[in-house]
Amino acid sequence: MPSRSFWNVPVVILEKRIRGVSAASLARFAGRAQRSAGLRGRVSILVTGSAELRRLNRRYRRQDHPTDVLSFPARGNGLAGDIAISAEVAAANAQRFGHSPAAEVKVLILHGLLHLAGLDHERDRGQMSRREERLRRALGLPATLTRRNSPAARKKS
Repeated sequence: MPSRSFWNVPVVILEKRIRGVSAASLARFAGRAQRSAGLRGRVSILVTGSAELRRLNRRYRRQDHPTDVLSFPARGNGLAGDIAISAEVAAANAQRFGHSPAAEVKVLILHGLLHLAGLDHERDRGQMSRREERLRRALGLPATLTRRNSPAARKKS
């Protein structure tokens, strides 16, 4: 039987390809980010198209538009939850913010992992943003999602 650590390796499914990204490299990064975030349990990550993210966003959040990342926390059975990422939105964000699509997908994975850990930037008075910023620096990532979507960052654009 495989070691217990084998079961904690994130599962990555690439339905849509992104330049410079492989399922194996994302799984390795997600494992490091998950440990850094202190999140326990199995994580699944789906990189798919904007149409699928729109469908999921409409179904689970009642918002009829594509988005960059969605998180679906799980409860129990050794599962942390699932993350869905739009390859098209990630590529557009990467170009907009001046970094690689691979770096953008990693930013989105970190953001999704923090949501799975129970943080919510829409309600927590900056707690998630501060944690995401600290982890971003530790993991060598560009600007975090909550930082660049803050009111101050939007005024600069």
